[in-house]
Amino acid sequence: MNKPFLSPLHHFYRTSSQPCPYLDGFVERKVITEVSGPAPQPLYNDLSRAGFRRSHQLAYRPACPACTACVPVRVAVNGFVPGRSIRRLEALNADLRVETVEASGTVEQYRLFTRYQLARHAESDMASMGFGDYRAMIEDSPVATVLVTLRDRTGRLVGVCLTDDLDDGASAVYSFYDPDQPKRSLGTWLVVALIERARRLGRPYVYLGYWIAGSRKMAYKTRFRPLEALSAGGWQPFHPD
Repeated sequence: MNKPFLSPLHHFYRTSSQPCPYLDGFVERKVITEVSGPAPQPLYNDLSRAGFRRSHQLAYRPACPACTACVPVRVAVNGFVPGRSIRRLEALNADLRVETVEASGTVEQYRLFTRYQLARHAESDMASMGFGDYRAMIEDSPVATVLVTLRDRTGRLVGVCLTDDLDDGASAVYSFYDPDQPKRSLGTWLVVALIERARRLGRPYVYLGYWIAGSRKMAYKTRFRPLEALSAGGWQPFHPD
């Protein structure tokens, strides 16, 4: 078992309270830390196993007062067998080409990102993000980061997942896709692509971030089985149904 890479001098901070973006009437607080130092990748590997997520140079985890609704979840790659709903997508998406490319922001990606935000999250700050901020989101990473992309038979970009590589798998940082093709379930198909890539690389997990009971935005994560959740007892099999 790998020894934790956290230094006793590594600093963690707690944010001020903000309205929860997922549960009405609740407030959100986070514990944050910089992914920095002489070896940021081993540090980030440990933080990911501890339920942290990354944004730019920071790793964060919910630390909300009187609420533990955000449950870190990951897919156990070796046991993954597509269910009926995912198998149906195989025929619909057989024409899509999956590629792994360097984490470099392009105008082509940004146009797709903007379309996605305006269609799905028009009220969020990300909907007004400029190209410079988009590039920073993609490229400002202290760890091994790639883009997993989907292109149709004409070469048109239809899906992107910003992905961090870990020593035990991959972390899906942020996904966006063509909002005008709902039947393809492109967000789900991007996760399938991450699982297959992790399998080829011999890595056992794909980290999907947080799951919240009753949240429609998070419901897709339960389509991937076997799923594990992080609790006080460590990572355990998770059966939300």
